Amino acid sequence: MTTPKEILKLIQDQKIQMIDLKFIDMLGTWQHLTMFQNQIDESSFTEGVPFDGSSIRGWKGIEASDMTMVLDPNTAWIDPFMAEPTLSIVCSIAEPRTGEPYDRCPRSIAQRAVDYVISSGVGDTVFFGPEAEFFIFDDVRFDQNASSGYYYVDSIEAKWNSGRTEVGGNLGYKPRFKEGYFPVAPTDTFQDMRTEMLLTMAKLGVPIEKHHHEVATGGQCELGFKFGKLIEAADWLMIYKYVIKNVAKKYGRTVTFMPKPVFGDNGSGMHCHQSIWKDGQPLFAGNKYAGLSDMALHYIGGILKHAPALLAITNPTTNSYKRLVPGYEAPVNLAYSQGNRSASIRIPLSGTNPKAKRLEFRCPDATSNPYLAFAAMLCAGLDGIKNKIDPGEPLDKNIYELSPEELAKVPSTPGSLDAALEALEKDHAFLTAGGIFSEDFIQNWIAYKLDNEVNPMRLRPHPHEFALYYDC
Repeated sequence: MTTPKEILKLIQDQKIQMIDLKFIDMLGTWQHLTMFQNQIDESSFTEGVPFDGSSIRGWKGIEASDMTMVLDPNTAWIDPFMAEPTLSIVCSIAEPRTGEPYDRCPRSIAQRAVDYVISSGVGDTVFFGPEAEFFIFDDVRFDQNASSGYYYVDSIEAKWNSGRTEVGGNLGYKPRFKEGYFPVAPTDTFQDMRTEMLLTMAKLGVPIEKHHHEVATGGQCELGFKFGKLIEAADWLMIYKYVIKNVAKKYGRTVTFMPKPVFGDNGSGMHCHQSIWKDGQPLFAGNKYAGLSDMALHYIGGILKHAPALLAITNPTTNSYKRLVPGYEAPVNLAYSQGNRSASIRIPLSGTNPKAKRLEFRCPDATSNPYLAFAAMLCAGLDGIKNKIDPGEPLDKNIYELSPEELAKVPSTPGSLDAALEALEKDHAFLTAGGIFSEDFIQNWIAYKLDNEVNPMRLRPHPHEFALYYDC
């Protein structure tokens, strides 16, 4: 643990003049305010730094806009992308009138989830390990107006460019659709860039593990870091996205974590490994199916039961549901299985070490706010533990090869964001238990998503509709 005094000493010793305060908005984007060093003192870590919250998406109205950023001294790192030495610190949001955590602050919601686990006696530590995939593009253009609507993405790696005339000649090393997993150079053109991304993350305190090309053509990749405590893992994931985007920009490239930016190939998910511990012991290891404990099976039961509502938070965009379709390794079937990647919950083959026993929920994607997504998954799992929800029998088959009769018996994920939001409206008591999510937050979330994402998409003609219907 780092103390405020130690941070202030670091600022003085290294003659750092600029302090960059970062916080996450409701939808999952980092916002920031940069302060001169003499504006930060010990009270900044308890009382916070004031700012106007009325311009932050989904937060306060202008009549009650005063808020404060409370600095977390454990999150400090020197920002590698700024010309002037700048200390970055992650903040949580508080109400200046009461000093209480702001009800809609995602980081505060995550803290309430962790506190609830401890107060309930279930455990004292919750671990999460997210695996966020992304695309690296050379060019992206998009627009929508009254008379036109389009998007355009391009990558030198993309199979659709195998016949393109290129400067210096087309060398032809383009991963085929669904064949981008693990090719060596020269087919994999991003080795050095990914290495720089990974090593930069390490300098910022993220415990790195690996990097590799992913399945899709057109520059799909993934970096890996070690699992961490819930809030810690969410902090690391935000650093992950920040570093990847900024290193790519340095190379003249652009990155997207959109789940489905490329038609006809695999999308990008964020598989989430998770487990609960107590007194240094893993609670998900046992002698049941796949070496799991009863607690772990009940946790799985909670996630499967609440998955349609859960996905409104873990898969919170209209684009999320263009990934969740059969045929592209997408986990659309609400079942669990050992080592089976066609199930929405996989029990990794982790050997005999009980400390490695965990479950992997494969539905989420990285458009989600990690603090909200991790907290929501934990809430669903805790409801399963509390009510001893039976997950049913495991499905140890390739679900994509089941007969129509067999497949009809397997529940599936919602087919759209509005369907998930409807499920959330009907089923959210598991989120409000223990005061983790408030009713106000849930209703605000549903309203915001409908008004700003679902309904605007409904209003706009899609380019493919012209291909289908123009000559009607």
